[in-house]
Amino acid sequence: MVLPRLIKQDGTRQPFDEDKLRAGMQRALEKRPVSVERLEAALAHIKSRLRATGEREVKSLVVGELVMAELRKLDEVAYIRFASVYRRFQDLDEFREEIDRLAREPAKE
Repeated sequence: MVLPRLIKQDGTRQPFDEDKLRAGMQRALEKRPVSVERLEAALAHIKSRLRATGEREVKSLVVGELVMAELRKLDEVAYIRFASVYRRFQDLDEFREEIDRLAREPAKE
């Protein structure tokens, strides 16, 4: 089954780009102790979840949330790195709030 097209926040649509997704996750995981196999498994899980929607198009926000969920399971530092860019943290307080939330709530499997 084909992966859905992405609806960007500005309303434009584009094909799903696995290489772009992989590069973003690799950037967040840079110098972290996560194997290529675990990264590939996370990518496969994201693609599986997208296919399972049965939709022809999904909002890019859906993909971002799936990425954050997978990164959180792989490595908390990578999760915070990705979340800081994705959610556009503006100051240290926003970092602290996210780290505190991470400490309070266990990662969902």
